[in-house]
Amino acid sequence: MTFRDIAPIVVLIALLALVPAFISANTVLNFLVFTLIIALAAQGWNILGGFGGQFSFGHAAFFGTGAYAAALLQVRLGINPWIAFAIGTVAGAAVGWVIGYLSFRSGLRGSYFALVTLAFAEVLRILANAATFTGGAAGVLIKLDVRPGNFQFESRGAFFWIALALVGAVLLLTGWIERSRFGAQLVAVRENEAAAKALGVDTLRVKLGAITISGAVTAAAGGLYAQYFLYVDANIAYGTWISVEAILAPIVGGLGTVFGPLVGAVALHGLGEITKLAAGSVPGIDLMVFGGLLIAAVAFAPAGILGLLRRSARSRGAARNA
Repeated sequence: MTFRDIAPIVVLIALLALVPAFISANTVLNFLVFTLIIALAAQGWNILGGFGGQFSFGHAAFFGTGAYAAALLQVRLGINPWIAFAIGTVAGAAVGWVIGYLSFRSGLRGSYFALVTLAFAEVLRILANAATFTGGAAGVLIKLDVRPGNFQFESRGAFFWIALALVGAVLLLTGWIERSRFGAQLVAVRENEAAAKALGVDTLRVKLGAITISGAVTAAAGGLYAQYFLYVDANIAYGTWISVEAILAPIVGGLGTVFGPLVGAVALHGLGEITKLAAGSVPGIDLMVFGGLLIAAVAFAPAGILGLLRRSARSRGAARNA
């Protein structure tokens, strides 16, 4: 990566880091933290689905693993929450590698791979809902103990900065992947796996690398969610809602791009909140907005919001040169 690649990411994160200095309302900060958590999960999905073309319907498996590991390690075993968060991230990577090895080694791809990931997430949800160690249907409640060393803060702004730092780190990681040999191999697998293999690309290794990184990033989002809300249960951690959101944000923002998942998450949740404010307490109104945005993106902007902006910029440039 060159300075030209890094500069936009650093500038964006620096500008966003100033938000708590001007906005102190907990409602707004809650919205921003939750949006960044979704953006982080979407970034994880984008590495596998956007760059690698391996569409997963079960990223809840990684999100839930990170959330439950972070919660259970500190509640049941007394491990420091920061260490529990790190272990949860590694656990998500391990789950990603296992699912990837079993799936890719068997030659699964396309809709078959998507359904297998969905099945894994559902199995984990059922197990978490039934096991006594995970709290069963009651879930796990993390004890309130507001101390920085305990990964709990009085100010919502501190959580915002942590979530923003994680998103920024993954933006840099994604930028590196986009410019690296590994990223080129990943795109080659996406475009034509048979041709990539014929050219000497170890497609199994590349796909395993992608799903392992993807699992780690999505698990980090799950761990942050558990630590922020101090509660997790099977339907939250392994529910289909997070898999859907992790897919929607990159599609709306721009598949296989560095900033697409972040732009998509902000667009989806921003419009969702604005619609709820305008329409009042209409059940499911935000979901209707999500569906409408997805249809609009697929029909009119298949390259997402970023692709639409690039196309508009090219059109204006061509018009000026004409």
